Amino acid sequence: MIALHTAIAILAVVVLIIRFKVDPVISLVIACLYLGLAAGVGFEKTVTAITGGFGEIMTKVGLLIGFGVLIGSLLHATGAFRRLVSSLVKAVGAKRLPYAMATTMSVIFPSIYVDVQVVLASPIARSAAPFIGRLGLAQMASAIGIGIFAGYVFVVPGLAAVSVAGLLGISLGTWLLYGIVLGPVTAIVTALIFRWLLRLGIWNPDTDEDPDEAMLGQENEDDERESDSALPLGVLLLPILVPLLMIAFGAFADLLEFSNPFIAFLGNANIALFTGLLGAYLMCRRVLGRERTANTLTEGFHTTGEILLITGIGGSLGAVIEATGLGDQLGELFTADAGASVLVSVLLAWFIAALLHVAIGSVSVAAITAGGIIAPVLPALGVDPIAIGLAVSSGALFALHVNSNFFWMFTSLLGLSTRGGLKSLTGVTTIGSLVSLPLVMVVALIA
Repeated sequence: MIALHTAIAILAVVVLIIRFKVDPVISLVIACLYLGLAAGVGFEKTVTAITGGFGEIMTKVGLLIGFGVLIGSLLHATGAFRRLVSSLVKAVGAKRLPYAMATTMSVIFPSIYVDVQVVLASPIARSAAPFIGRLGLAQMASAIGIGIFAGYVFVVPGLAAVSVAGLLGISLGTWLLYGIVLGPVTAIVTALIFRWLLRLGIWNPDTDEDPDEAMLGQENEDDERESDSALPLGVLLLPILVPLLMIAFGAFADLLEFSNPFIAFLGNANIALFTGLLGAYLMCRRVLGRERTANTLTEGFHTTGEILLITGIGGSLGAVIEATGLGDQLGELFTADAGASVLVSVLLAWFIAALLHVAIGSVSVAAITAGGIIAPVLPALGVDPIAIGLAVSSGALFALHVNSNFFWMFTSLLGLSTRGGLKSLTGVTTIGSLVSLPLVMVVALIA
């Protein structure tokens, strides 16, 4: 009965969000309350599990999410990301730009919100498309779409990556070592596959593209802001690069067994991201002045609050599931051969996250919810947590479509019809999820 009540709770989240348009936070709390009471956890222990789970996940990732969002907000305000994209156009040329964009957005851009990323990248995509050819917009749209979400789910400090790592107790250093490879590889391979599909004739500019002339005026939206910054682009990107190097150095120090308390301190993800935040703040003060910097931080704090709340409630759901004792029951499903158990566990984690994403329409909600469901049973699986975490991220990438607000933002900003959005964004997120799954399986077998 516990498994049935858990399934009902998850289904309730999906129905409340999709059918009744209830906010994900409220939907998840309702599911927590139902599951705890229906599964016999009791009134007091249900509340304790909800609050305890929220606090536990906030301890793990609260500061990381907050620091990461604020770094992205500050650097976006300085025009650093627009300058980076413009530099790529000059460096690689229009023909190679889709792959350069997919790679860059999956590695560097995860520090900012996905909606900000697409607002930032869409003017470049529209202006570069004619230089690529008749299918230029399709190539650029697909590259941007997979680049954004491959980074979001695999690469630190992408929100989904950080949240899943926190829920499953995976150190960000360990996640970074794997994600920094899986993210760009998934993005590049997916972009190449989609280009091959374009050559087969799946794209028709007459029906798949719907340009809005009003959008053409946005290409120079940030020109004045960018011209204010006299700092070199490399310096502007240091608040992202330095924390990543600090975290990676700490992870390698552990791996090669030469770590000490000072190295561990420097490699701590919270210290690393705070270092980046401090650098971003100082540069923003110099570039934009005190008042504009304060306004930027205010916007970042607003965004951070929303993210932290839904992430915390995802932790609450996991705590309630753990309190029901479902982990002991599900653990019995994985007592077969160890080799088979690894692959079954990976596929199950992938499937849960994929199903939730298709139903709910939010990559982060799907990843966090799936992580919360799996976390209590993780010890019973006998699989390295990094493999399960990456499987959740891979599944959460699957088939972003019309029930996502991002889908409509993407199509309008890129100048695509609904049909074009389904072919490009839904297509590449589906391909990317399937491309990354065997890579995750390899990680599961060697980790």
